[in-house]
Parts: sequence; C-alpha cells; structure tokens
Amino acid sequence: MNLLDGFYRRMAEHPDRAAVIDPNGKRWTYAQLARRAEVLAAHFADQGLRRGDRVLMALGLNAELYAAFAALWRLGAVAVLPEPALGLAGIERALELAKPRAVLLAGPYRLLPLFVAPLRRAELKLRLRASREPAPAVADLSPNDPALISFTTGSTGAPKAIVRSHGFMLAQDAAVAPLIGTAGRHETDLVGFPVFVIANLGQGITSVLPDWPVRRMDKASGPRMARLIERRGVTRLLLNPALVERLAEFGIPKQVHSVFTGGGPVFPDLIARITTSRPSLRMVAVYGSTEAEPIAEADVSSLTPADFAAMAAGEGLLAGTPVAAVRVRIVDDEIQVAGAHVVQGYLDPARDAETKQRDADGTLWHRTGDAGRFDVQGRLWLLGRMGGRIGNLWPFPVEVAARSWPGVRRAALVEADGQAALVIEGDPVHAGCWKEQAAALSITRVHVARKLPMDRRHGSKIDLAAARALVGSTPRL
Repeated sequence: MNLLDGFYRRMAEHPDRAAVIDPNGKRWTYAQLARRAEVLAAHFADQGLRRGDRVLMALGLNAELYAAFAALWRLGAVAVLPEPALGLAGIERALELAKPRAVLLAGPYRLLPLFVAPLRRAELKLRLRASREPAPAVADLSPNDPALISFTTGSTGAPKAIVRSHGFMLAQDAAVAPLIGTAGRHETDLVGFPVFVIANLGQGITSVLPDWPVRRMDKASGPRMARLIERRGVTRLLLNPALVERLAEFGIPKQVHSVFTGGGPVFPDLIARITTSRPSLRMVAVYGSTEAEPIAEADVSSLTPADFAAMAAGEGLLAGTPVAAVRVRIVDDEIQVAGAHVVQGYLDPARDAETKQRDADGTLWHRTGDAGRFDVQGRLWLLGRMGGRIGNLWPFPVEVAARSWPGVRRAALVEADGQAALVIEGDPVHAGCWKEQAAALSITRVHVARKLPMDRRHGSKIDLAAARALVGSTPRL
C-alpha cells in the first residue's frame, strides 16, 4: 500500500483533468503532475535518497510542492514540513527534532542555508531536477511507514513533531471524504489548507492554490479572493474562518455553492452573515485539532433558531455531530478522541504522556486540551481551552455570547489580577450595553481594544497571551 494509490487511480480515470492550478494560473493535469513526480523520484534516487530517509522541504506553495511529495512517497521517503508560522525558528526546530538526512529547497528558499547553518550540513541536498532514468516503482509500504512529519506551533507549550504514517493519512482522507465528497461531480476547490490538497488529489478534485503568501494572510483581501475565484472557476471553498469572513464582507461570488471552514472557531455571527446574504449556499463548519482532523462537523442548514439562541445565551459554541470515523468522549470536561485518523504518538515518545492515554482495552485516546459537552442530540459543544477557565467561567460561552451584543466584533475572556476580564474589539459607542451584559455574566472588568491580536497560523484564533497584556494598556469601562 501507499498513500499515492488513490492519486494514481484518479490519474488513470481522468488524466487530462486539472489536478492543481498554481498561484500564477499554470494548470497541471493529473497526468502532468504524475509525470513530474516520476522524473523527480528518479533524480532523488540517483542522488542516493532511500526508503525511510527524512527530507526537510522548503518550497513555495505550488504544484511542484505536491509533485515533490509524490516523488518522496513513491520512494518511501518521509517529508518533513517546518511550521511556516514560526519562520526561521520553525526550520531550526524541525532540523533539531526530525534530524533529516536530506533537504529539498527551491526558489527563494535556496538562500535559507545562509541564515540556518545546519542546512549546510545536510548529507543530501536535493533539487527539483528531472532525470531521464526510469522512475522507481511506487514503494509498497506498510500502514505504519511514516509519510509526513509536521509540527505544532507551540502556542500552548513547546512545539511537538507529529508523525503521520501512510495508513494514518489514508484514514484521514477516508474521514474527510464524506465531507468533501463530490458524488461524482467535478468540483474545483480554492484550498487554504495545504494538507487538504493531498486529500483532493485522492478524490479527483481540482485544487486552486492561493495567490497570496501563506504567511501573509493580510494580503488576502476580499476583492483579491473574489477575483481569484472568478478567474479559476472555483465552485467550493476550503478556507479558515478569517478568510471566509473577509470574503463574505466583500461578497462570495455566485458560482461558489459550498464553503467548508475550520482551523479556528466558526462563530454564529459569521454563519448568520453568510446565510443571510446567500441562503442557498452550503456551509459546513469543521472542528478538529492538529492531531485529529476532523472530529465533528456542522452543516449550518441543520442549525435551528434555538441553537443560535442557546449560543447567544452563553451555552458555548456548537461544533456539531462527531464524524463517523472518530470516537469522542468527555472526561473531566476535556474532549478526548480515538480513531484511525487520530495521531497515535509524537516523534519524541516522551511527549506522548502529555496528550495520550491508553485504556485497559488498548484504545488510545488523544486529549485535545479543549473543554466541551454533549447535548441531548449527541452534538458536541465547545467551551474553550482547558486552561482558559477562570473560576466558573469558560471562554467560549462568554465570548460567543459577547459577539451577539451590539457593536462587538471580537471578544476575549482573560484573567487579570486573579479575576475574569473581558477584552472587546468593537464600536465603543455601545460600551454601556457591554458593561451591563458582562455584569449579567458575573464579569465586572470590561476593556475596549482597538484590535484584538490573532494567532500566526490562521489568524482565526485570538492570541490570548497578547490579549491578556492588553488589559493593562486599554481603557476599562
């Protein structure tokens, strides 16, 4: 078996269908991408790359990246992807933890060895070059053979290296398939999550890559995204909530019929804004974590007025029904998950004890670090991070409720001097209402911020450490 098996099946079925459309508009068919992977694999093999070798990759987000993935997996090699949000520090961390035998750098990333000395000491320095030699056969691997090593951002602790095996990634694709399945139709997706392009290639879907730098989401304006959608014939969106919100403010082009969003909280005010402007648009909110994606999903057409009222009243954030491929339980308020597409361990086994727990029957559970509860319908509600509780208050019940108040754009519950404080980004003309509503939630400290700081990866989660610092520098109501 090999993670590439589905891709080659789709290539045989429709070789001339577009597989990936580059940021510059170049169209790569399934046959062209497969051929590029074959000649790269032949070159890598000529250079001495072997099955099981780890290769740190620093390439632009384009079709060459996916051809390089396929070339490595064809040989049974392992791709090592530094966390882009961490910049040079992420590359240094990846080198330290993964200890790759080879590096593959392309474009401007070929200058990285000038700034990161360990890159210069790599045993193999690969390039995106073709070989005229016959490509090695697709490696027949076991489900446990590693395919990809990626890294957490370390936003809630030291970064961890996550190993995804071929079997794991196939299981993840199977878990995602019911969500993104096309029922035989040809779809063209604008994909903001690079790993989901891999799932699309196994499904026969065309993936349009963003034409903005992945580390500069501020460049992704609503008009820019709309123009890209219209030029490339995009029919579906796979974007994080921040990008969906930005596009919704400008207007989602009529040709788009479905939106899949996750990687951050999908708040009810965003859902309401989109469904009001485009009632026929299908919108699916996906909940997951780096180690387990997806966990639950909510097709917003299934949400009732009572659901929205419950969120506005402080019940938390509705994540939806757990996907069929995962088992979910709540232990001491914490959401724990088990399943074939749940990461079984980290590259450093010493880190497993932090989030892994094995039952007497052998079931391995991943502790997400998120607090939650089930409702009577078996749907999952999110309360926030386990460490975010302040007294009897969980973050999401407060923050989701606050976003329903007049003039509020964002809100963050933080601790200040041992007390709960609510930091609000919005129009301060409504400050009196905010203070009154917060008092009803037993919060007496309310601060107004010009702008709440967001996470570096997706820009969809509030940077709580930075928000906490605002308490001492922003006016208190």
